[in-house]
Amino acid sequence: MSVYVVSGERVALHYHARLALWLPAGGHIEPGELPDEAALREVAEETGLAVALVDAAFGPPGGHPFPAGPRPLARPLGIQLAPVAPGHEHIDLIYAARPLAPGWPPLAGSFRWLTPAEAAALGAPADVLGWAQLATALP
Repeated sequence: MSVYVVSGERVALHYHARLALWLPAGGHIEPGELPDEAALREVAEETGLAVALVDAAFGPPGGHPFPAGPRPLARPLGIQLAPVAPGHEHIDLIYAARPLAPGWPPLAGSFRWLTPAEAAALGAPADVLGWAQLATALP
C-alpha cells in the first residue's frame, strides 16, 4: 500500500534510491494485519509520524456515518495495479493520512514535505503526482 501523508498543501515524499523515484510511505500488509493497521505501521516506521487515515468517502477519522455495528475500515483513495518485475505485480491500496501533530512535524529519513508542484519539479512519477494532488485536495 501507499500512504500520502498530507499537511495543508504539502505531502510527505522521499527519494527511493534503489528505484530512483520520489514515493510516499508504503509497504506490504503483514500476515494477520488489516490494511488500515499496515498503513499506520508503515508510515510510523518510515516517517516517524503518528497519523490518522482519511476515509476517501467519509473524510477524517470519526466521520463514518455508521458508528454502531461492524468496525469500518478507511476507504482508500484508490487501488492500482503496479508492475514490479516481469510477471510480478502488486495491488496497491492508495491511502491519504494526516499527521496527529500540527503543522509540518519533522520527518525521518529522506522524507520531505513537498507541494505537488515541488514534487513535479523534482521528477516525481505522474501517478505519484496525481495521487498527491487528490490527497491534498481532500477536506
